[in-house]
Amino acid sequence: MRDTTAALVDWLGQGGRRIGQLAISPDPAGWELRHVDDAGRTDLQLHAHWQDARALANLDDAGAYRALKTAPNLRHGWRLVVASVEHLRRALDYFYPAMLGMRLAEQAGAMTATCLRETLGRQTGMYRVTQKLTDAQAQELILQTCNHCACLKTMRWQIADDVPITSLPVEKFVAAQDAEHWPLLCAEGCNLLVAGARKVVKGAAE
Repeated sequence: MRDTTAALVDWLGQGGRRIGQLAISPDPAGWELRHVDDAGRTDLQLHAHWQDARALANLDDAGAYRALKTAPNLRHGWRLVVASVEHLRRALDYFYPAMLGMRLAEQAGAMTATCLRETLGRQTGMYRVTQKLTDAQAQELILQTCNHCACLKTMRWQIADDVPITSLPVEKFVAAQDAEHWPLLCAEGCNLLVAGARKVVKGAAE
């Protein structure tokens, strides 16, 4: 797989300017990151260290912790200026962990999507009960947990090899193809989905 910093240099050189809710632009001091909704604002709080990305990514506008970094609730009101592409890469890893490498893995044919049944089949202890989730329950849970208003990732997995996800629009499975966007990809159901599956099965049993 290609080095992520080198790939980022190439992408920026080809006009790449957006990943998730982040807008990226050249700055006299290096590179600037800000929320896409804050384009044109001149009253943003300046941050000048790439490490500040961690705190900026952790809380939403209301000050609540963002358990899912790819949820569309990145806080507003700031601009982060970093000195180099290497620092930009490190900042992006705080905002969207593993998303740079995930895209490169897919381009290299090295990303393996894991169906929900396999993910649940690995669960043990208090989460073993998730293996009883029905296909119908899975469709509804995915609709509530993975829709674009809850998560910005483009999905690459299904419920099972012979059971596609039909509760989401086809757009949820198609990544942006233009050079400006770096897509966020999902190769497997996340911990939030597994936790939701447990609640669904336990609730149905009760």
